[in-house]
Amino acid sequence: MVRVVVEAEVRPTEDSEKVKKAVGNVFAGDVVISDQGGGYRLARGVSLTIESLKPLRELARVQQVEPALRSYIHRHRENRAITILLHKQAAYVGKLSLVDSEKESPLGAIRITVEGDEAELDEASRYLTGSS
Repeated sequence: MVRVVVEAEVRPTEDSEKVKKAVGNVFAGDVVISDQGGGYRLARGVSLTIESLKPLRELARVQQVEPALRSYIHRHRENRAITILLHKQAAYVGKLSLVDSEKESPLGAIRITVEGDEAELDEASRYLTGSS
């Protein structure tokens, strides 16, 4: 069974509802904000279905970046997991911007982790990138 975890740090200067919106623009599941201490909070969503990433798939399709997403997934797949980092501010305005490091997104990235066996990860990659 595939497991999808989406997380984004809510920095002290950020509005938690805006971070929830950014996450919601790429994830169709419940997002909960939890206090992490020290003034930091975490927006987190968990799903047991890859279809929860339909908004991400649709952004890739509309922006015609499926080949770039496919290549990104191939590079960031290891140990029964795919990790995708997205620019949080771009996601907030409905744009898909893949980043290779948390540092590339000034307010922190949205981290998507898809966990599963090899076949499930292959299927997740096909689902997200529209490839067969």
